[in-house]
Amino acid sequence: MAQVIETQVAVLGAGPGGYAAAFLAADLGKKVALIEAGPKPGGTCLNVGCIPSKAVLHVAKLIQDAKEAAHFGVKFGDPKIDINLVRGHWQNVVSTLSTNLGRLCDARKINFVQGIGKFTSPNTIEVEGKGTVKFEQCIIATGSSPAKPPSFNLPTDRIMDSTGALKLQDIPGKLLVVGGGYIGLELGFVYASLGSKVTVVEMTDGLLPGADRDLVVPLNRRLESIFHKIYLKTKVAKVEDTSKGIKATLEGPEVTEKEPVFDRVLVSVGRRPNTGNLGLDKAGITLDAKGFIPVDEQRRTQVPHIYAIGDVAGEPMLAHKASYEGKIAAEAILGEPSVYDVRAVPAVVFTDPEIAWCGLTENEANARGIEVKRVRFPWAGSGRAMTRKRTEGLTKLLVDPKTERILGVGIVGVDAGEMIGEAMLAIEMGASARDLAMTMHAHPTLSETIAEAAESVFGHPTHAMPKKA
Repeated sequence: MAQVIETQVAVLGAGPGGYAAAFLAADLGKKVALIEAGPKPGGTCLNVGCIPSKAVLHVAKLIQDAKEAAHFGVKFGDPKIDINLVRGHWQNVVSTLSTNLGRLCDARKINFVQGIGKFTSPNTIEVEGKGTVKFEQCIIATGSSPAKPPSFNLPTDRIMDSTGALKLQDIPGKLLVVGGGYIGLELGFVYASLGSKVTVVEMTDGLLPGADRDLVVPLNRRLESIFHKIYLKTKVAKVEDTSKGIKATLEGPEVTEKEPVFDRVLVSVGRRPNTGNLGLDKAGITLDAKGFIPVDEQRRTQVPHIYAIGDVAGEPMLAHKASYEGKIAAEAILGEPSVYDVRAVPAVVFTDPEIAWCGLTENEANARGIEVKRVRFPWAGSGRAMTRKRTEGLTKLLVDPKTERILGVGIVGVDAGEMIGEAMLAIEMGASARDLAMTMHAHPTLSETIAEAAESVFGHPTHAMPKKA
């Protein structure tokens, strides 16, 4: 007879949203079963996404910093790269973090059930090889997977998605990156730093289509010196697996070589929610037109005792949003009045320079007809940026012209992602530009640029030209 595991709360998926929800529900006194297809908690983000990519991005940045050290009178030789040790670095990080998550599960007496789970009814999930989990409430947190157009489904490992690219099987001489979004640019930067000639193809007229153009310009300029080619308004019409490599047929206004051959191809054209093959129909849940699970402000689905969080519950597909939603769902299960009511969601592109933003973007303000006052502080006026010879950065604030409240913040520059936390707090707390301007910032730091951008609202930033009378 198949085993039956009875629990109060079943969490399907142990990524950043799932384990955050499971941990909080257990802390609040619930009996929890955490179901995960992989061997340990962590999901895509920890095992084949956020964490591994940031580990290899750190290596790439070290290589670039060493190249540019000559500006400061320090010269290094060409790097000698041991691809096995580079890969081993991120694998060690992942192993340590996943082991720690396992210990945190055990400490909370969470029943970790390893196996692929599918709903068999609104109150049961069949876990392959383990039996049936019977629950009172459930949180679906199964995440997303890389999207891959059918034209790229050739029987070869030379065409990779982001998961395949992180395996770092080799350093290809020529790499084609299909898609100029954050995943393609981050991994393209890694491979270019390791020694590949990287060509990026993007269908729209700019890299990072969702970001404000003034934030993308400094990154675009730098990547032009690191990548072999960047083709905009270009598509890959066809790919063929040949004896010499992957032949790609490129169609675009600036394409000079119509059928170049690449050693490897990275397809990074977005992600799709993991909502198929879950037996959602057996649970009574239907999907929207984009394949997401509709939820209310407490992340509750149309089945009142089942919740959905993270990538399966809609855009943006970000780990920190999933974690936040997981905690909301756990508290809602306990009867707390918690709701998903955020003023901003931070986004970070971990290229070099980094781009980070939160709250209202200029693109959104224009599209929605929202009046804003835009102020920008160029990092050419930052002493800290100058000491690092990285003055290409920019800090931008979007301010309500009537109340002076901060509506949005965008930053491009080194370590921009480390600065966005202050911006998030300002937006969530309803801070005004004067609040930021009058907050003392340590000198010399890059965070000062936030204060100086705020001072620009009133026309008197210390390290920029004064506003003309």
